[in-house]
Amino acid sequence: MWLRDDRRRRAARQGSVGSGAGNHGATDQEGEPALHEADATVSPATCLATRRIVPERLDTRRGRPRPKEARGNLIDYEIVLLLDPELPDERQNEIVTRTRELVERGGGTFEGHDVWGRRRLAYEIDHKPEGAYHLLTFSAEPGTLDEISRVLKITEGVIRHLAVKRPKPGPTPTAAPPSDDREPEYPEPAFESGRDE
Repeated sequence: MWLRDDRRRRAARQGSVGSGAGNHGATDQEGEPALHEADATVSPATCLATRRIVPERLDTRRGRPRPKEARGNLIDYEIVLLLDPELPDERQNEIVTRTRELVERGGGTFEGHDVWGRRRLAYEIDHKPEGAYHLLTFSAEPGTLDEISRVLKITEGVIRHLAVKRPKPGPTPTAAPPSDDREPEYPEPAFESGRDE
């Protein structure tokens, strides 16, 4: 209560609101209240919490920037789905169909679906020793892949999923074969044929 009375006294000493040298943040028009109506606790000179708008940060997407993956580019991806082996085949097909619809809705092309079947896991996940594997191949934008991953994380029956970029087809680099005239890097160890006993 005393704080309000103190503010009123200071405002009365400084004159009317909206005029005077002590009015920080006042407007040019008479009758409009100032931003800090005689508030002695905060002055614009001491307020260091100003926010600059940086044009590079106007993008509202979250996550790491992807320099090589510009908007409008379709990138080849593959997703390996590990589904609950106790799911009926109809439910497994629903999950794959939903993923296909997300790809096509995002402007991508769904290229294939390979059923790898039930396989034994290296370790139990959710007390399940086996999983049903599916390989999905498609081309899509990076934003579409983000949406697919988000949906698969919350879909009941998906144990794990892994999305990777497919390598471009072409020759794979191999090392040159060793030549016969070159000395081997690691020479054969010399063993003694006889032993001193």
